[in-house]
Amino acid sequence: MKHFRISFIVTAVLMALAGWWGFDRGGMGGMLTALWITAVLGVMEVSLSFDNAVVNAAVLKNWNDYWQKLFLTVGIIVAVFGMRLLFPLLIVSFATGLGLADVWTMAMTTPDEYSRYLTGVHAEVAAFGGAFLMLVFLNFLFDDEKELHWLGWLEEKVGELGSEGLSILLTLLAVLACMGLVPEFKKLSVLMSGVIGVAVYVAVDWISGLLEDEEHDPSTGVALAKGGIGGFMYLEVLDASFSFDGVIGAFAITTDVVIIMLGLAIGAMFVRSLTVYLVHKGTLDEFVFLEHGAHYAIGILAVIMLASVKYHIPEWFTGLSGVAFILVSLWSSVRHRNASAA
Repeated sequence: MKHFRISFIVTAVLMALAGWWGFDRGGMGGMLTALWITAVLGVMEVSLSFDNAVVNAAVLKNWNDYWQKLFLTVGIIVAVFGMRLLFPLLIVSFATGLGLADVWTMAMTTPDEYSRYLTGVHAEVAAFGGAFLMLVFLNFLFDDEKELHWLGWLEEKVGELGSEGLSILLTLLAVLACMGLVPEFKKLSVLMSGVIGVAVYVAVDWISGLLEDEEHDPSTGVALAKGGIGGFMYLEVLDASFSFDGVIGAFAITTDVVIIMLGLAIGAMFVRSLTVYLVHKGTLDEFVFLEHGAHYAIGILAVIMLASVKYHIPEWFTGLSGVAFILVSLWSSVRHRNASAA
């Protein structure tokens, strides 16, 4: 439980703030409603981001204590205030031409209008996030250095034939298909968003690879410290791709921006703690196909995000599809462990 101690403390503080906010606006009834919705949003965020935690753990397990602590401190600040509050405000500001202060006023006084503007740019954000997540999945699928293959010879063959260039090609084709789903006036913006998603992934991967190369240079210890920067950037962009879908989904439950931020912050905190728990307990080494299941869940999420530019896909389906892959991969891992022991 020590890994979740901070999360429970933060949850208690944020739930108290939610209760105060609800009571200030609607008395005892408002307080109970605010507490309930905040709890629901927290659970929703964890269910949507569980596969994110597994992938985070796969990256984080190679980091030292300094970077792991940084991920839980600076990383959570970026995740909560940057991705779940500031990022949506910036998007609405860009879409409307208003300043951040004016957008915040809009979110507090006319949340329905804020929600309408935010939903209006869903296609562009979905194209960006879908392209980034698609590359995360495909580069895992096409990794020919994997020793274990969840789907047996088929996955092994795909890994041998695939490459990073093929990942980019397939992702760009998916973005072009996505562009065909939107009205004419949105085609260019959706295409640009998808291409930017690919560019961001390639840039972060390049920076990470550059710093990893420096890590092998014994001339300085500074290069070793920098080795986590690329991975840190990668995890934050990955979190952004996951989080915005949760922000959009939250508006289906409530239009209160403060409650949305508090609820999603609780979920984000538990996802961070879950990531560190998986690392410290060696869960990925014990359940060897768990990382595979998480990446396949990310692949499905990428397809869902790209399809969501036109079709509404319920949040419960998105969350359950990810959980299903995780559960099946856990079951496969237990079978593999028992077979190895036998």
